[in-house]
Amino acid sequence: MSVRLFAFTCGWLTGPLGLFLRGEQGRIRVPVPAYLIEHPRGRVLFDSGLHPEIHADPDTRLGVSAGVFEVELAEGEDLAGRLESLDADPAGIDTLINSHLHFDHAGGNALVPNARLVVQRAEWEAGLDADGVRANGYVRSDYDLGHDVLTVTGEHDMFGDGSVVCLPTHGHTPGHQSLRVRLDSGDVVLAGDACYLARTLDDGHLPAILQDEAAMRKSLESLRKLRDSGARIFYGHDPDFWRTLPKAPQPIV
Repeated sequence: MSVRLFAFTCGWLTGPLGLFLRGEQGRIRVPVPAYLIEHPRGRVLFDSGLHPEIHADPDTRLGVSAGVFEVELAEGEDLAGRLESLDADPAGIDTLINSHLHFDHAGGNALVPNARLVVQRAEWEAGLDADGVRANGYVRSDYDLGHDVLTVTGEHDMFGDGSVVCLPTHGHTPGHQSLRVRLDSGDVVLAGDACYLARTLDDGHLPAILQDEAAMRKSLESLRKLRDSGARIFYGHDPDFWRTLPKAPQPIV
């Protein structure tokens, strides 16, 4: 059963480089990715990008990140617009896998109201706990919207055939997860914020934004092993890498 993968650019963020590479100076403009996986048994999203009202109400929509990032989200760049450009009805999306619950990964959850959310149990519990929300900078109104929620612990095979598998990559947040997608050309790993930039995987240069450094280093090691075994790693916010990827409507091959 062939699986198809599409990459969406759902806006851009500009902020301090030191948040992405600890100790570095200057600023960096990074993409906000989301992905659509077409499987013979359903359509799956990995992350949902920014909330469409992010310009109208940045203080609410960015939470503690308001004032830190300059946000670009043009008309048609939100998740619904990207899906509609593929003639995919947002209301018909079956599943949304959130890597984690930060505003640039769960901000568009409201745009797919009928999707079942798949999230690591530790992440969901932190996202519903007042102390967890404060500690991790979540915006609860992004994700606590009444969706059907499947909480998983550790690896989770979405279809039971090894083609779409959630991988625990904690550290950035308590329950961050990445996603392995098996294409005809081989495995792709959508790293999310387990690895913002290629330099982090290559050099071990960690970001400033993390919840558990030891857990993040362990997750990076698991990503290196996957890369060494032949998987392609899709970094969470690397602008140089992002330029090399075909974007929807062209699939990734």
